[in-house]
Amino acid sequence: MACGSAEAPADWRPSQPNVVIILADDLAYGDLGIHGNPRIRTPNLDRLAKTGASCEYFYISPVAPPTRASLLTGRYNYRTGVVGNSPGTSLMHPQESTLAEIMVEAGYQTGLFGTWGLGGNHPLRPMDQGFQETLVQNSSEVNQSLVSPGGSNNFNSVLLKNGEKARKDGYSADIFTDAAISFINSNASQPFLVWLAFNRPREPWQVPSNHCDYYRAMNLAPADFLSQGHPLPPEFSGEATATAYAAINSIDDNVGRLLARLEELHLATNTLMFFSTASSPKNPRYNAGLLQGQGSVYEGGLRVPFLVNWPEHIPAGTLIKHLAAHIDLVPTVLEACGLAKPSRVHFDGLSLWPLLRDNAGEWPDRTLFFQWHPGDFPELYRCLAVRTPGYKLVQPLGTSEAAPDPPIFKLFDMLADPMELKDIASEKPALIKDLCTRYEAWFKEVGGIRGYGPIPICLGSIHENPTILNRHDWRGAPLESTPDSLGHWEVKVVQKAKYRVVLHFPPTTREGSAHLTLRERVAKAPVAARATECVFENLTFTKGNGRLETWLMQGGKILGLDYVEVERLSSAESSPENK
Repeated sequence: MACGSAEAPADWRPSQPNVVIILADDLAYGDLGIHGNPRIRTPNLDRLAKTGASCEYFYISPVAPPTRASLLTGRYNYRTGVVGNSPGTSLMHPQESTLAEIMVEAGYQTGLFGTWGLGGNHPLRPMDQGFQETLVQNSSEVNQSLVSPGGSNNFNSVLLKNGEKARKDGYSADIFTDAAISFINSNASQPFLVWLAFNRPREPWQVPSNHCDYYRAMNLAPADFLSQGHPLPPEFSGEATATAYAAINSIDDNVGRLLARLEELHLATNTLMFFSTASSPKNPRYNAGLLQGQGSVYEGGLRVPFLVNWPEHIPAGTLIKHLAAHIDLVPTVLEACGLAKPSRVHFDGLSLWPLLRDNAGEWPDRTLFFQWHPGDFPELYRCLAVRTPGYKLVQPLGTSEAAPDPPIFKLFDMLADPMELKDIASEKPALIKDLCTRYEAWFKEVGGIRGYGPIPICLGSIHENPTILNRHDWRGAPLESTPDSLGHWEVKVVQKAKYRVVLHFPPTTREGSAHLTLRERVAKAPVAARATECVFENLTFTKGNGRLETWLMQGGKILGLDYVEVERLSSAESSPENK
């Protein structure tokens, strides 16, 4: 047992259940043995479904940040300010009430370990949003802004522990699980919420060799998988699949470790556990015959595993066939725990608890909406899906281009054709018109309160100093950034003061100059060849919102930076700070 742990007596039960929410990243519906995959080994995840419940039709957003926002709030991501995964569009409004904040108010201890991805600076961090203990990646990738842009070293990584840099040796999935287990050890005598968000099996492929060797030895090929629905795409790679499966095996092993620790602490029968994923995979692999993957509004991009387990409370082998989605998680947790919805909160989701408890409750004929495309602002009729119990309307174009005018739709009968094999749009024009009317009303309503303006990052806050600005949170840059990419940060200077600003960049190949602008403040400094940083000392920034832009100039070419540190040196005036 870890030092400082508090093992509970065998007959002890807290008044409310513990909650453990486990997420993967880029994991497909077809990546589990329980869903018919003939090659993968997922015994612990399969056990969660066999001894608990699974949802046959559980939907998420086409990309991860919007999914995370909906899972945390019970609301459509467009309400929360999270538009997508383009730089700067995944920041969530700090005014949103998260599940963690609600549960802290109810007396729970809360911890998040792994991926956050909804803002790396105050007041957007998980520690600002209700999680009392955190060990996280700074944004979407391990080491982002702490080492280099897009860094993904899953071994011996630099992470953020309660906001401070911390090097952790080992493999990322093991590190995050160790932290979650340690948190459980320390809080075994009181109700807790654990949010364990693995950063795998997403690319790039860095996995423990023992798992990878097992799958490489199979020489995986399309013929190894069942032929149903849509065939495997020609881009299928046995090597990529083997490494993805190795990463999934690591997740499964760590889920097993966590389950075993709950058993040792006599907490298993009073712990409500969920497993799902924040996104489907990018790389083409077996997905139970579903069409396409991450970024798509076809089933392969939206439909994912959702497993729920609570021994003695959820009947073993429960299979829920009603429509469910990411927006349902928070209402489900609250009802299962006997917690009232705060009056300040509006949920878009419904509680699945009646279905989980006896799978016999009434369920409404609901309509679900999903949309994503690159860019800072949602566009009407661009890359969307409308799902009802019987039908699904899809406008699949527009992920990289504007939606056609008029829109082009496909319609599928999901009861007769759940694999989306036959488009029946020409047969039901009245139904398409009805679904478009519902979609337009939804689109107007979810964006009608806050809109989609940029969410500023605070500089000079007493809660974070220095502030590290990374590429994931800047705006104006393409989704796939290169060293030449340029972006800017929308910031809010909370105190007029002197600031020290350090620009970090790859080693320069020649002499050049570094540049910085923020409203009326303009600064320039020479940069020597082979330099990796440029320091601006004693810059006075005045209070208020603005756009911070930084860049390098070398041989007439403008280059972007890796990341920027902004440190408040002295306060010229005090300023009250609000979350």
